Amino acid sequence: MKILNLVAAGLIALGAMSTQTFAQDKGTVGISMPTKASARWIADGDNMVKALKERGYGTDLQYAEDDIPNQLAQIENMVTKGVKVLVIGAIDGTTLSNVLQQAHDAGIKVIAYDRLIRDSGNVDYYTTFDNFQVGVLQAGSLVKALGLPDAKGPFNIELFGGSPDDNNAFFFYDGAMSVLQPLIDSGKLVVQSGQTGMDKVGTLRWDGAVAQARMDNLLSAYYTDKKVDAVLSPYDGLSIGILSSLRGVGYGTKDQPFPFVSGQDAEVPSVKSIIAGEQYSTIYKDTRELAKVTANLIDKVLKGEEPEINDTKTYNNGVKVVPAYLLKPVEVDKSNWKEILIGSGYYTEDQLK
Repeated sequence: MKILNLVAAGLIALGAMSTQTFAQDKGTVGISMPTKASARWIADGDNMVKALKERGYGTDLQYAEDDIPNQLAQIENMVTKGVKVLVIGAIDGTTLSNVLQQAHDAGIKVIAYDRLIRDSGNVDYYTTFDNFQVGVLQAGSLVKALGLPDAKGPFNIELFGGSPDDNNAFFFYDGAMSVLQPLIDSGKLVVQSGQTGMDKVGTLRWDGAVAQARMDNLLSAYYTDKKVDAVLSPYDGLSIGILSSLRGVGYGTKDQPFPFVSGQDAEVPSVKSIIAGEQYSTIYKDTRELAKVTANLIDKVLKGEEPEINDTKTYNNGVKVVPAYLLKPVEVDKSNWKEILIGSGYYTEDQLK
């Protein structure tokens, strides 16, 4: 019996050793994420590590804290250490050309993760959500809440865009304006500030404090004797700042309820705000699925197989059209948050209390 136990223990140890060796043989994937300031990027990093480890890869996960030179240095270090693949959520998608040339010269594949990397021919693939559709859903939620196009109006709306150095921000804005512009042209929606276009409404680094300050200025300049009916916000972190500004001038009461404010990423503070009847909607993007798609793509590429791609036309980065895999975003509001966010296991009810 003792001999059998020793043999069994040896086989278990051998199995463990071979799994570990196998994992080492598969190599390391470098994961460069922009910041820990947003909960979604923390989730992205954790999900990528989990998905890759399940497939037998080592990982090197780094966060650059929205510092471009820091991200460049981190990626250069990954290249020097000889990672097999780089997965990059870029801070500024126009600043990476030189380091990506180094990666290409070293035979390292590059995947742009959720944010397109621009001005480089050395971006092999792009995994993301349908970013134009995100904007369509955001604007659609506001139009629905206002009762348009049937409601008489006019309704006052203000527009916020994402960070101008993030290619996604333009897709979000263009998607939203495909819905809103006809209603602005017909006079059913009015932008009292006259501020439209990403050059005027963009919010550098997706900073909620910047959005709050801009909303303060809009309210004092254009709404002393008018009310805001809706605000297009492309991200939950901005939505919270916008709502804080509105609260500061008396919105959020029974007599003066909040305008309808959109969002994105289904971050916990915003989901709680939706449940409380403050923020109107957000866009849910299941980062667990994005990590799985990216990990599967990496696995196929490193095996010399063709990865699954579902878009070869949309994402021209200025040098080439980058083959992409797009996932579907989902609108979430007070009517369906529990079904979608709790039902999918993305959050527990305790997290949203």
